[in-house]
Amino acid sequence: MSHIQKRSKSIYLHQLRKAFAMKPLALGIASVMLSACGGSREASQIYVSPDDCKQDNPEATGQCLAAYEAALAEHNRTSPKFDTEKDCEYEFGDQRCQYVQTSSGSFFMPFMAGYMVSQLMQPRPYYSQPLYTSFSPYSPFRSRWVTSNGYVFDGDIRRRSYNAPSSTFEKKPTVNRTIKRGGFGSSVRAKSSWGSSSKSKGWGG
Repeated sequence: MSHIQKRSKSIYLHQLRKAFAMKPLALGIASVMLSACGGSREASQIYVSPDDCKQDNPEATGQCLAAYEAALAEHNRTSPKFDTEKDCEYEFGDQRCQYVQTSSGSFFMPFMAGYMVSQLMQPRPYYSQPLYTSFSPYSPFRSRWVTSNGYVFDGDIRRRSYNAPSSTFEKKPTVNRTIKRGGFGSSVRAKSSWGSSSKSKGWGG
């Protein structure tokens, strides 16, 4: 496990327990392919930790942990990254960002707030993606679930079941550059105006 993964795993779980003390939220997805709105969708359920997933799927503890680790790896690879903590917190809220130091430089990125998995209990390979939320009053996705490339799910973070578009699980570009304050929110607004079937290139590269 990389330095970033170890740091993310130890820091963000503590933050999540504080942020969601009222009720643990989860984003794991045991799913079946559905046809809706002109595209395939995954029947989905949500978890924020492997333990949450294990409670719902006691016979699949290994899959729950593997799905979490896969989502965390994607989080480290595709999460939006910022030059300053203030820019990151403007998008995601106070104390919702972590400092990361790598061999090529340093940056701030939001904590992973949940992870989404499809086909957890199916014989086919399952898919896993990190999810984020915001506590910032300036954010267009405040208290809502959003992917690393700006797709926002309907409803607030109390909602745990979705028929998620299959595109949610498509491979996203690695993020190698930082963005400025408002950059992530602008992508979210643009994606919302395009509609759920549109795709965004995001800010990877």
